[in-house]
Amino acid sequence: MRIIWCTGADAVEAQCKRFEVRASEDGRVLFSADEDEITIGAEKLKVTGTEGAVFGHSVETPHIRAEPSQDLRLESPTRSLIMEAPRGVQVSAAAGDFKATCRKELHLQSTEGEIFLNADTIRLGNLPTVSSSSPSPSSSNSRQTVYELCVCPNGKLYLSPAGVGSTCQSSSNICLWS
Repeated sequence: MRIIWCTGADAVEAQCKRFEVRASEDGRVLFSADEDEITIGAEKLKVTGTEGAVFGHSVETPHIRAEPSQDLRLESPTRSLIMEAPRGVQVSAAAGDFKATCRKELHLQSTEGEIFLNADTIRLGNLPTVSSSSPSPSSSNSRQTVYELCVCPNGKLYLSPAGVGSTCQSSSNICLWS
């Protein structure tokens, strides 16, 4: 094996077929590099730069964890962030909230199953409300507090004042505006 070392004021270079760094206690490989692969064999890889780690291509790992008391952030500043797994992707917040925020549309899609929402309360904010065309006898003297959730043919949701029968109308102005 031939090793060429070059040292200068700003760098140390080594040219060889394979480079290894081993632990002094047990001799296990902590770092190795050859033409095809770099292997880091330490128990923990810590990246301390303020900008985190930047990967030019895909990342494959069984576990990503933030330091205690620190947030974990996966970010793609100019493109999409994609997480793929053939047997499913699970996102869990055992002791806090889970938020999904986007600028345009949020899509929840199940191609062969269902979308299951399981909570004590499910709120749909900012739904448009259709005004009652004829006041019902029970609500003529009081403010309307019970509404019916209606669905347009295109899937848009709106509220309509509840009555004895359904007050939803597929020809509602709300449906025509969308």
